[in-house]
Amino acid sequence: MPETRKIDLVIIGGGPAGLAAAVAAWDGGCRSLLILERDVRLGGILQQCIHNGFGLHVFHEELTGPEYADRYIRQVQERGIPFQCDTMVLDVSPQRLVTAVSPAHGLVQIQAGAVILAMGCRERPRGALAIPGTNCAGIMTTGTAQRLVNLESLVPGKRIVILGSGDIGLIMARRMTCIGAEVLACVELMPFSSGLTRNVVQCLHDYNIPLLLSHTVIAIEGRERLTGVTIAEVDPATRKPIPGTEEKIACDTLLLSVGLIPENELSRSAGVSLSEVTQGPLVDQNLLTDVPGVFACGNVLHVHDLVDEVSEESARAGLAALAWIREPASQTGSGLEPIRVRDGKGVRGIVPQQITRPVQLPKLHLTFRPDAVYKQATIRVEVDGETVLRQKRLIMTPGEMAVVDLPTGRFDPASAREIAVHVEVNA
Repeated sequence: MPETRKIDLVIIGGGPAGLAAAVAAWDGGCRSLLILERDVRLGGILQQCIHNGFGLHVFHEELTGPEYADRYIRQVQERGIPFQCDTMVLDVSPQRLVTAVSPAHGLVQIQAGAVILAMGCRERPRGALAIPGTNCAGIMTTGTAQRLVNLESLVPGKRIVILGSGDIGLIMARRMTCIGAEVLACVELMPFSSGLTRNVVQCLHDYNIPLLLSHTVIAIEGRERLTGVTIAEVDPATRKPIPGTEEKIACDTLLLSVGLIPENELSRSAGVSLSEVTQGPLVDQNLLTDVPGVFACGNVLHVHDLVDEVSEESARAGLAALAWIREPASQTGSGLEPIRVRDGKGVRGIVPQQITRPVQLPKLHLTFRPDAVYKQATIRVEVDGETVLRQKRLIMTPGEMAVVDLPTGRFDPASAREIAVHVEVNA
């Protein structure tokens, strides 16, 4: 086995999460750190997102994905933060021993003082959908199509159907239209879009692309190449196709935009417990997992809507990891039972899932998605059954993450046992 190096902080992933965490840790005083990135360059998925809309919160201007990534890459380079691209991390042990391999360095092992998991997420493939039909060409995820068009100047097809209405799918509907393809429909199983409202308007409505809610693809046709799909309306209650509503659409390309999954193989190897709802690590208010010294942030933790939110969350992870390196006991608490944070009525996937004591933050940053579309709603936070905060929202949808900042002065963190967040419709 290779000789083991010792580094205070290892960040796995050189996308927006890993870059922001590294910059924050460096600015906080950490000088022994390393970013490991499996791609040949830093920036992650942003390198293929050439549309604008990034950076409004962090940089207060509208940037494309590559421009946003370049801002952070330059910060990393200006500070001299070490990074190693074209490097695949093979394993992370519960003792924070990182094993990686690369063409330049071969097999390496690093004993880390702390590890930040920032691997991002991946798209659900066709195999997860169980759609009857042949395994013909012309079926791919929207992320694959985005890479082909934006980075390799290739056109996947001319007559396009998009299954799912995630943000990448909506953006690619517009992109495919702009390069001359005909987007015939965006087909969504749920009775609401899973993407941001602004993307539905700017990418579908502005280009007269039909959004068929409560519909799905039930059959795929074609041998060598896709020749068509059959869609059908589904019962909103059972999500099963309604007989007699079938419609055939002649097309040569089916793009899949059916959700993102946090990339958590390394989290599992490290022994990190995962949420059944978000499919990301269970963390506390410091983004610390239940494995000492292992932190998680960005889309590996829970899928975000905006990259600005990823950067802000990851900066907090970088500072928390630095605090762990300096004084591990300050992050693990006093041995007291943590405060449980749970999904209440109308809430799915709240993060963090627990609060470690003592609580030193002036407010707790809670994020979640509503389980349905709510109009004229109220977010209600209760501690041990007592309501401590109410916030009104005009509209809430599953496609947009909700954020609640709970001041710790509203309750007694020393004695609290459970925090629950609910979404209620105003009377």
